Amino acid sequence: MQTNLRGRDLISLQEWTFEEVQTVLEVAAQLKRERALGIPHPLLRDRTLAMLFFFSSTRTRGSFESGMAQLGGHAEFIESRTTQIAHGDTPKEIGEILGRYNDGIAIRHVTWGEGNAYQRAVAAASRVPVLNMQCDLFHPHQILADLQTMQEKKGDLRGKTITVSWAYAASYQKPLSVPLDLTLATTRFGMNVRLVHPPEYRLPQEYVDQARENARLSGGSLELMDDFDAGFKGSDIIYAKSWGPLLVARDDEEGAAIGKRYTDWITDGRRMAMAAEDAIYMHPLPADRNVEVADEVIDGPHSVVYDEAENRLHAQKAVMALTMR
Repeated sequence: MQTNLRGRDLISLQEWTFEEVQTVLEVAAQLKRERALGIPHPLLRDRTLAMLFFFSSTRTRGSFESGMAQLGGHAEFIESRTTQIAHGDTPKEIGEILGRYNDGIAIRHVTWGEGNAYQRAVAAASRVPVLNMQCDLFHPHQILADLQTMQEKKGDLRGKTITVSWAYAASYQKPLSVPLDLTLATTRFGMNVRLVHPPEYRLPQEYVDQARENARLSGGSLELMDDFDAGFKGSDIIYAKSWGPLLVARDDEEGAAIGKRYTDWITDGRRMAMAAEDAIYMHPLPADRNVEVADEVIDGPHSVVYDEAENRLHAQKAVMALTMR
């Protein structure tokens, strides 16, 4: 248990030690138990969190707002297009000013090549913690919820096999922050990680190299694969979702054309049957039903997507309680 997290930014879990990440998961489990028992925990009474969104949200906004209320504080929703950010407010000004009004700043900005840099510029100017609600590279609060869910369902994660796979979706070219961040995190927990995707959907090499080093240090492994079916075989955890070919496509039209080559990459019952008998299916939601994943899987006995979504609340409350007090 680490007790020195007050005032810390959370932009990337890779910048937190393994012990610090475990501390968040321990506190998240405690807060979840207290919530179930009706034990109030107003740890952030009179604290406020500015939530700045450049990209729409359902689970992220709902879980952060509810979490702050349950901790005794208040979250204010700020939409970038309806503020002076659209007319010239700089990241420095946002960090300086919102940091003086609030006890924390949470930002969701997923534009490729912009989001992470923007968050770091705000953090450099802010006197209060900056929390990443998703950027173009990382989605740390989703990943904390994923880790919490995996531990609840599978116990000690060392030696467990997780398949982090691309899947087809037609809705839009989704960010690659979930698979990238999930690969970085699970390799720190001694897991055997299969990163599965068509060649056009590779992740930035510097982060793949970091994940490989994480695996070496933790006693786990990282295997890169391009065969969707092979990725399922014997796996304990299936985490298959879409992301865009952002390293190779010049625009959304080209990205969509690339994706249409792989419309058969759908998680269906036949493929889930290839996984371990007690395998779980995970997805951060929203999923493109019957395109990315079949109803029989996402609504079936292997699916833990709603427990996973609930854990966003508990994991985020743990981060806020530890950093904003």
